[in-house]
Amino acid sequence: MKTKAKVMAMFKIWLVIYPSITLLSFLIGPQLTDLPLPARNLVLTVILVPWMILAGLPLLESAIKLLAPKKQ
Repeated sequence: MKTKAKVMAMFKIWLVIYPSITLLSFLIGPQLTDLPLPARNLVLTVILVPWMILAGLPLLESAIKLLAPKKQ
């Protein structure tokens, strides 16, 4: 993979993961405060990894295709 493609992939992942982590922390963060840090991270990653792979990134890719100018 070329450097430009790696940077774009990194940006796309960040574009999905940052708001997802923020929203999930807001929604279930208070319920997780009594858990130790490794347990909190386990809960968050069990939710976020499938979300990223099955929904978040595919939705972003679809949005990019819809919004990108058509090549002729």
